[in-house]
Amino acid sequence: MTPTLAQDIRDAAALLASATDVTVLGHVRPDADALGSALALGRALLQRGAKVRVSFGEPDEAPETLRWLDEDGLLTHPDDLPDTEALLVCVDTPTPKRLGRLAGRVELAGAVLVIDHHATNTFYGTCHVVDERAEASAILVGRVLEELGAELDEPIARGLYAGIVTDTSGFRRASPETHRMAARLLEAGVDPEAVVRRIVDERPYAWLPMLSSVLREAQLEPAAAQGRGFVHAVVREEAARTVRGEEVESVVDVVRSVREAAVAAVLKQDLAHLGQWQISLRSRGIDVSAVAAEFGGGGHRQAAGCTIAGTAEEVLAGLREALERAPLL
Repeated sequence: MTPTLAQDIRDAAALLASATDVTVLGHVRPDADALGSALALGRALLQRGAKVRVSFGEPDEAPETLRWLDEDGLLTHPDDLPDTEALLVCVDTPTPKRLGRLAGRVELAGAVLVIDHHATNTFYGTCHVVDERAEASAILVGRVLEELGAELDEPIARGLYAGIVTDTSGFRRASPETHRMAARLLEAGVDPEAVVRRIVDERPYAWLPMLSSVLREAQLEPAAAQGRGFVHAVVREEAARTVRGEEVESVVDVVRSVREAAVAAVLKQDLAHLGQWQISLRSRGIDVSAVAAEFGGGGHRQAAGCTIAGTAEEVLAGLREALERAPLL
């Protein structure tokens, strides 16, 4: 840990130590890192006597696979949030735009703490704990809680573990220090098999026919992505409506396994705006965060996303062009 990061963590802990009313936000369509981190932080602050709310801009409800992490009923619909906050904490969210309809709360809050691990973070708060070398925002939240002297009970540890195990792809991209943090979480009582089963492994039967219909039309372009190969699939409205959002999000983890392609993309039709596509990008060797940034999105160098309007064919054409310009890793 660099001296600067260590000081940032101390500053964040001091800010949280005096907080009595806090709203913790994750990004739109929250994943396990955003929501697990937010709920872990929220529970720790609740135990210190603060009034706490955890929310996100969309959809209206948390993913079913993550709701069980909310041990204390902290999840709050955006319409039920106060007009402003003395302290707003934004977790795993590199830019206000990723807060969706809640982005305006950043300017209204008295203080804004940003805890994030994206290289594209714009440092939009008044206090920051940002480290792109951290494999998950949950790691940074864990360090802040340690500095705060928070008790690491099982529900807090479970939220942190959920973020770490998913953002490291089952610890395949985890450093020795991250493994050591995971060991501390297990010692706090986390059941790793239960976390992975409930969040990652379990799928309803409807997932199989949906996946079959989508993969049937997947395409491999060996010469694309600067000759490194580009594989892509499209989840259209009729397929997306048969399953939960979690199942739609999981398609990219199947498509990315294609050996002949360095870049995988999944286009998911936005059910609220059928002329738009939510794009998931994964890569080996090409900076897809730069690709996503061209379309107003962002993320990590090897995992990023954005939203693009147009037909599927137009979106794919734009992605192909952007991939030819993307930096190599």
